[in-house]
Amino acid sequence: MTEEAGTTVQEQPDEKVTDGFELPGVPDAFQRLWTPHRMAYVKGGQHQFEDRDACPFCAAPGRPDEDSLIVHRGVHNYVVLNLYPYNPGHLLVCPYRHVPDYTDINPEETLEFGELTQTAMRVLRKVANPAGFNLGMNQGTAGGAGVAAHLHQHVVPRWGGDGNFFPIIAHTKAITQTLAEVREQVAEAWPAG
Repeated sequence: MTEEAGTTVQEQPDEKVTDGFELPGVPDAFQRLWTPHRMAYVKGGQHQFEDRDACPFCAAPGRPDEDSLIVHRGVHNYVVLNLYPYNPGHLLVCPYRHVPDYTDINPEETLEFGELTQTAMRVLRKVANPAGFNLGMNQGTAGGAGVAAHLHQHVVPRWGGDGNFFPIIAHTKAITQTLAEVREQVAEAWPAG
C-alpha cells in the first residue's frame, strides 16, 4: 500500500496487472465490447486482402444489393454501407477495380467517385438530417486503412452530440438503426440515374 494525496492505493502483484501478452500495466476502467466478427480483418492482417479473390470490396458487387449492403451501383464505382459504422448511414464509395490508391483511378472513375460522394451526402441529408459529415480515405496500412488493398472513401454523417459520453465513459457506441433499415432508406432515396 502507498499513500497518494491522502488516499490509500492498493498495489497489486505483477501477475494481476500483466495481460496475456505479458505486458505490464494497470487494470483500466474500460469494459470490453467483444466483436469477434472483426477477426476476419485482424487474423490475416492486411495481406489477406491483396488479391481480388479475398477482397470484400471486390466480392460485394457479385452478391445481391441487400446481402452486400450496396445502396447504389454506378458505372465505375458503387456505394455500400460500412459493415462497422461509426454512425448510422456511414457509407463507403468504392471503385469496382481492385486498386489501392487514389492516384490509381482514372479520370472517369475519379469523376464518378466525386459525384457519388456528393450524392451520398445529399441523400443522407434527406433521410437522416445530419448536421455535418466526415469524408476521408485512409491510404495504406500506415494511414489506417482497414482494407488497404482496395480504395474506398468514407462518408460519415455527424450530429451534434453523436460523440457523447458513451464511447468515452462506457466505451460503447450506440447505433440507432439496423444496417438493413439504413440500406433500405438510403437506397430508396437515391436518385434514379
